[in-house]
Amino acid sequence: MTRRALVVTHSGREVAVAATAEAIRGLEDAGFTLVLAQEDTDATDLPSFDLAVVLGGDGTILRAAELTRGTGVPLLGVNLGHVGFLAESERDDVGESVRRLTVGDFSVEERGTLDVRVIRPDGSVGTGWALNEVALEKVDRSRILEVAVEVDGHPLSSFGCDGIVAATATGSTAHAFSAGGPVVWPDVDGMILVPLSAHALFARPLVVGPRSMLAVEVLERSPAAGLVTCDGRRQLEVPVGSRVEVTRGETPVLLARLNPAPFTTRLVQKFGLPVAGWRGGAGPEGRADR
Repeated sequence: MTRRALVVTHSGREVAVAATAEAIRGLEDAGFTLVLAQEDTDATDLPSFDLAVVLGGDGTILRAAELTRGTGVPLLGVNLGHVGFLAESERDDVGESVRRLTVGDFSVEERGTLDVRVIRPDGSVGTGWALNEVALEKVDRSRILEVAVEVDGHPLSSFGCDGIVAATATGSTAHAFSAGGPVVWPDVDGMILVPLSAHALFARPLVVGPRSMLAVEVLERSPAAGLVTCDGRRQLEVPVGSRVEVTRGETPVLLARLNPAPFTTRLVQKFGLPVAGWRGGAGPEGRADR
């Protein structure tokens, strides 16, 4: 029986070309037929596949998530970018990472997603989904977006702002993080809401439960219309008077994991956080040999 491997890469960069060639050799040596995704490849254009290897930064991995979501196939990310929070391995480990993937030497981690609906004044409804975040931002940079925020059907506050970011725990280290939101561990099943440059006394980041619904209304008095962007890739128009509803997604994204290191370690490594001098449980109140 033919076994297929999907390969998604950031084309055009020398490091990506070399890393992709190495990954392809490893997959072919293991007996896999290749399915190479182009920039404009749609999930409906692809045949079934058994493995997915992604070479690039987080943007490339988010593109691959569009192709693998709902297939039951976990994606293995190889970081060729700067931070690469979603990636599992680095450029120097491509060969070994692919080998382990082909022999099934990995675990599968399920990452929650967001579903979004945009209900417009004309009655039309736009839908989308995101692994990292749903970002509502103003279309006219010279004007302000007037919004009302709602949680579980109850109004919370209204204010002028540049936008609103709703994020998953996975996306807490992306757009929401740069806007001042909290870092949330991936196993926390919840949603984050972070206002962008809000003109209000109470416009703090919020963390709500997985069964909640976050809603943002672009008020009739808003000088600017909005635009929803999902994971920086898929967009939905949000005219004045529209309502944006965000809920926990029905379909998660699956990630192949090779390294059992906890998220704390990943956070320290990716951000280069200073941990020199840490003694752990070896202090007077908690010695390691107790």
